[in-house]
Parts: sequence; C-alpha cells; structure tokens
Amino acid sequence: MIPISEDEIQEKLRFDNPWWESGETEKRFSQLPRRSYFDPFFELLANRSLNRAVILMGPRRVGKTVLVYHAIEKLLGENIPRDQILYLSLETPLYTGLTLERVVSLFVDIHAHNRNSALYIFFDEIQYHKNWEVHLKSLVDSYPEYKFIATGSAAAALKLKSQESGAGRFTDFLLPPLTFAEYLRFTEIEPKLIKKTGTEEAGYDYDTRNINELNLSFIDYLNFGGYPEAVFSESVRSDAARYIKSDIIDKVLLRDLPALYGISDIQELNKLFTTLAYNSAQEISLEQLSQGAGISKNTLKRYLEYLEAAFLIKIVHRVDDNAKKLKRATTFKVYLTNPSMRAALFGPIDMDSDAMGALTETAIYAQWFHSSNIDKLHYARWKGGEVDIVYVTSAEMIPGWCVEVKWSDLPYTDTRKLSGVLDFIENNHIDGSLVTTKTMAGTKIIRNREIEYVPSALYAYCLGANIQAAKAERQFET
Repeated sequence: MIPISEDEIQEKLRFDNPWWESGETEKRFSQLPRRSYFDPFFELLANRSLNRAVILMGPRRVGKTVLVYHAIEKLLGENIPRDQILYLSLETPLYTGLTLERVVSLFVDIHAHNRNSALYIFFDEIQYHKNWEVHLKSLVDSYPEYKFIATGSAAAALKLKSQESGAGRFTDFLLPPLTFAEYLRFTEIEPKLIKKTGTEEAGYDYDTRNINELNLSFIDYLNFGGYPEAVFSESVRSDAARYIKSDIIDKVLLRDLPALYGISDIQELNKLFTTLAYNSAQEISLEQLSQGAGISKNTLKRYLEYLEAAFLIKIVHRVDDNAKKLKRATTFKVYLTNPSMRAALFGPIDMDSDAMGALTETAIYAQWFHSSNIDKLHYARWKGGEVDIVYVTSAEMIPGWCVEVKWSDLPYTDTRKLSGVLDFIENNHIDGSLVTTKTMAGTKIIRNREIEYVPSALYAYCLGANIQAAKAERQFET
C-alpha cells in the first residue's frame, strides 16, 4: 500500500488556501451577502485576549463555511498576513488519518512560523475527526498565540463534547437557519415590505407596508427560505424538494447520524423523522410514536436525542394551566428547526393549505431557535384549553407571557376562539397576551385583559429581527 505523501498534502493545503498566493478568497463566497451573525462571530474569533477556540455549530447548509470565508476575507482586508491563515475541511479524504497536530505542524513548516506567530486556523466539519475535542483542547493549551476556529453540523453533539472536554477552552457559537428577517434582507425586498416604528432610544418596533405581499414572502420562506443557497439559486428554488431532501436531510439521516452514533437501522430512523416532520407542531407521545413507527421506546428516545443533536428537531415540553410541568408527562411537541424541511418532504404549501397552521407555528418557533431563551418556551394544555407558547421565567415555573398562534383572522372577530389563552392569563395573573392572525392587527380589551393582534408573518419578522439585535448588542458570550 502506497501512503499519501507529504508533498501531496502540502499541495492540497495550498490549493485549499488560495489567498497564500493571490491574497483573495474565492469569488463565489465573497459575492454572497453576510449573515446577520457575522459581526458577533468575527469579533469573537478576532478577540485574542481569551485563549479559547471558537466552535461554530449549526445544521447543514445554513452558511457555516461561507461565514468562515467571509471572516477570512475580512482578516485579509485588515492586513493580516495571508500566510497566517489556514483553512481545511476535515471531510476531505486526503486529510483522513492526519491528526490536528500534524496539520498544524505542516502549516507551520510551509510558512516557517513559530509558536509565537499570531495564526488563524479554521477546521471545517470537525466532528468527523475522532476525539477532536481532546486534540483541539491540547492545541489551544500548547499554542496560546494561535486562534483556532472549528465548525460542525452536529450541533448538540458538538456542544456536549465542547462542554465536557473543552471547559474553559472552547466558546460555542450557534448559526441557525435564516430568520424570516434575514430572508427578506437577502431577497432585497425588506425595505418594500417593512418599516420601522418608534425611536432608537425607546427601542424600534416594526410594521408592514403591505400585509398581503408580506404573506406571500412568508409562504416562500416556509417552502425554501431557511437555507441561504435556496434564496440565491433559481435552480434550487425550482426544485427545493430535491435540494433540501437529498443534499440536507438525507445526508444527515443516511450519513452523519449513522457515522456519529453507529446507527445500523437507517430506514427506521428515516421513517421516524418523516413522521415527525409531517406532525411538526402537533402534540405527540412516545406511545403513539412507538406504535406508529414500530420502534421500541428506548430506541425511540435515543433517536429523538440524535435528531435534536443534528439540529433537525426541537422538543418542547408541556405545562398545565398553572404553568407547572406534569410529574408524569407523556406528551410533548416536536418542531422542525426549519419549516422548509416539511415542504421538501411532502410538497410546497400555499396560503390555503391544511398545513399552514402547523407550519406557521413551526416558523415562529424557528425564530426562537436563534435565542438562548429557547429552553424557557413551553406549550400549555389542560382539560378544556391550550396555549401554543408559554414563556417561563424561572425554575419556579412562573409564566412571564404567552402567545397564541393562528393563521386566521377569526380570533379578531370571534373571541370564543381565544377561550384557552384567556383562561390561562386570568389563571396566572398575566395582564394580557399576543395572538397572531393572518392579516388583522390591533389591540382589544377582553375580560379586562389586553389582547394584542399581530399578523403571523409580521410577528415572525419582529422576532427574528429583535432576537438578532439583542445578540448584536451582547456581541458574544464567553
């Protein structure tokens, strides 16, 4: 057997890092707009006061690699020497079997660096490197002047290993799918549809210039808008189902998860995910899933953990009418982290589709995936009523606010549709609630409680924009 030569590896490194010669990144990346997450991500990786690696996590095809290339482009623009930046994808077969330490050593040798050089080293898709967290922690400790940035698609699995083995040495940074606000900005129709209200001092709010046009864009977002590549590629938009299913879902279910967790029955996992995708935003139970999918409950629990680790789903737990968790909870909701996955599997939807209610709720939850407060969200259900979103502020399970999600204007004219949310806010001494609609907006006093009505598409936009603004103000968490 002929081993891969060191010359071949060095030549591949030069090919993957064209700026060593040209001083520029590839045009196909530089021409794409930057995600709203770029500034806090760049400030995090550029901060040399902390001896930590940055772990950029997120599902497939949300733009992690593009974000890295944009960061490299900015480093070059700030006159960081071109030979002090290394990028490599650990999915590349030529690098298989190489340790992270060996790759760094080759980079250092090529450019005659030393241990005090201010280097930037990007490892893409690091989860495919066995025991990556141990090796990366060792590099961080051994080379405090080097800045290490790693990306990976198995978000929760990466986070767990990061916390276990990289405590004090890794900083996690999550890149979710596009928010609705980002989608409108990427399609360059945001100014046409959205206007700011209020003042900078009081905090901006948003309104729409045309709710019907905004709803049409919201439908497009539900069908393919969570993935940046789908926004810019006409061929992807025209066949979003094949792109999203074959390039994203199938790769995770058929390759990523089996490789990471040793799953042998791939078809069983695929069947479960298909069932969950069809029932996004619906209440389900382990018993129902076990019987419907023909999978034992113990295996089912592991699969749910794996799917959540791959950032395909989010499990949301139930509370009762007093916002308390049930001692023997048997039901829960599962939300797709990106509503376009359902459209890819079962076909695109329009405004009158039966699935619009569930997908609207899924999309609104998807905006919250960009917030560290996502785990404070629950849904309430009890005999006689339910509420879609309940925000619990503390370990004592005290509800701070709640939202009822509707893709209909009926709740604006028929208060009987709001009996559940009205009972909940009265029972928990909450001053009011927000109810989403299809097109209607306004405020009403019902049962001495203030009910604010906001169109679902506008609410999704406001959530994404405000959550991102809050992240930008914090810059980053250490």
